Amino acid sequence: MTTSTPFGRAFHPGAGFSGWLGFAGTLAMVLGVFNIIEGVIALFKTYFFVTPGGRLLVWNYTAWGWIWLALGVLLFATGIGVLAGQMWARVVGVILAGLAMIGHFAFMAAFPVWSIVSIALCALVMYGLIAPPRGAMGVRD
Repeated sequence: MTTSTPFGRAFHPGAGFSGWLGFAGTLAMVLGVFNIIEGVIALFKTYFFVTPGGRLLVWNYTAWGWIWLALGVLLFATGIGVLAGQMWARVVGVILAGLAMIGHFAFMAAFPVWSIVSIALCALVMYGLIAPPRGAMGVRD
């Protein structure tokens, strides 16, 4: 059975298609945008991340901003790769989501709720990239 998508392409359910990969790829792109925003804020408004105690677990806000900016761009590109059915993107996506998860622990003192939400979203990306059955290649034909 062939089904048409809103983009005019057809896919064959059960023939390498995985909803988890579509979900994980889209969520990786969203997390990438969130991380890009955090990086830009860290570069231009360093006081935004200051905790009530006056410190955050970073050594330099400029370096921290560039790290988040790079991680965000890489996560966004990885999400595109996952949606395109690239196996390398699944592997890189798990690694980048893990790094982002660890990085959000540094924000825990300044923004505890946002950090917990981001960590949970990173865990969902990792699960979505690991859980699909063997041979699932994404959402393309």
